[in-house]
Amino acid sequence: VQLQASGGGLVQTGGSLRLSCAASRGIFSANFMGWYRQSPGKEREPVAMLSNMGSINYVDSVKGRFSISRDNAKNTLYLQMNTLKPEDTAVYFCNAMYDGYSYWGQGTQVTVSS
Repeated sequence: VQLQASGGGLVQTGGSLRLSCAASRGIFSANFMGWYRQSPGKEREPVAMLSNMGSINYVDSVKGRFSISRDNAKNTLYLQMNTLKPEDTAVYFCNAMYDGYSYWGQGTQVTVSS
């Protein structure tokens, strides 16, 4: 399974970005899909997770600002990020779990200037 993340960029504090993750395999069959991020010197952390049953979880720091969604017809996972803060600056990775196997996209850089 290949995952292609896109949509990162440079944005000012308070701005918005939408990340996309296109999958080479039908995302309707994924057990979980989600977005992670990693800042320099820090461990990769989960940001938003979506299960195939529709349950959604967010890390506390993004609740109310970020929204995860998917389009099964396009095999694409999204992360809408609003009211961005400098501390959201990181490389964002998409992840998919299929039948116990974990797959990662290549990452897309998000930089929020103050």
